[in-house]
Amino acid sequence: MKDRVDRSWLDWPFLEDGHRDFAARLDAWCDGLAVDHGDVDAACRELVRRLGDDGWLAPTADPEGGALDLRTLCIARETLARHDGLADFTFAMQGLGTGALTLFGTAAQRAAWLPRTRAGDAIAAFALTEPGSGSDVAAGTMTATRDGDDWVLDGEKTWISNGGIADVYTVFARTGEAPGAKGLSCFVVAADAPGLTVAERLETMAPHPLARLAFDGCRVPGDALVGTAGGGFKVAMSVLDTFRTTVAAAALGFARRALAETLERVTARQVRGRPLADLQMVQGHLADMALDIDAAALLVYRAAWAKDAGQPRITREAAMAKLHATEIAQRVVDMAVQLHGGDGVRTGATVERLYRDVRALRIYEGASDVQRVVIARAVLA
Repeated sequence: MKDRVDRSWLDWPFLEDGHRDFAARLDAWCDGLAVDHGDVDAACRELVRRLGDDGWLAPTADPEGGALDLRTLCIARETLARHDGLADFTFAMQGLGTGALTLFGTAAQRAAWLPRTRAGDAIAAFALTEPGSGSDVAAGTMTATRDGDDWVLDGEKTWISNGGIADVYTVFARTGEAPGAKGLSCFVVAADAPGLTVAERLETMAPHPLARLAFDGCRVPGDALVGTAGGGFKVAMSVLDTFRTTVAAAALGFARRALAETLERVTARQVRGRPLADLQMVQGHLADMALDIDAAALLVYRAAWAKDAGQPRITREAAMAKLHATEIAQRVVDMAVQLHGGDGVRTGATVERLYRDVRALRIYEGASDVQRVVIARAVLA
């Protein structure tokens, strides 16, 4: 399979020699990655520890504050997803869960958590979604009320990745400075904060640690506020601008693995004494898969390059990359299953696993139709 993976994109001008070296080293490291996924919580803890021990979590946070190198994050997610979807998940959540601290946190907040999450000693989570508000962040109803020097959080969050195993949560709640988006604030909350409980663990078609969290009079100190009161929407959007592009990169990794597995299949499988790959219809499908992957990769690394080059907001570029890459990844993986025939739906087959892994990417961090709205608004503006 390894020889079937296209690496020509590494020579594109979007990337620098340091990115190419990082990609080669991480790819080699992943060749020795073998983690039992039977107990998903345990697997995630082990993956975070191993990624941290070997220094691969360093790009996910900056204890000194400032911008993250988005191209490195995308390369990491694409490479990890191609090898192991759960490894990609654990890497991504260490970045998403602490992105607010890197971009907006105080020196004390960064010092308290970022060295630990980068080392794999603490697991991070991003708590934004609520039962009554998914993509409509401004509709959140969870509250944070000032009580003396503390803040008291009340409400629920749901579909929280790493919920139940995280050591620290970035939490968004309504502090009421103004209606809608201008009345949200961001807080860093330790998992053992009094009043925070895991109300429910959530099971999905591709197993990941997910939970519904309950905040019942959850008391956190005044210095748990990240950024300014009422500035939480800006924090959330800035973090999502960065990490939404990496979702597209993960989709790219799944698609590349699906194409590589398919190339192995159609060159080895015989039909009437000839390789399946000799059939023109099959060649047409392979061409479509390769075309979709290259187009998605161009959008992903354009967005990442723009951010790293200093473009202040990449909302449009990130939305385009996320929408296109996740949609084509679904098509590519589906065709991989089709060309594998019955073996493609056999439980435990690589393409069967990819089929389950890839589906959620079109939903989380902004569903596909939400990305279309974002793009349309940018075009109209």
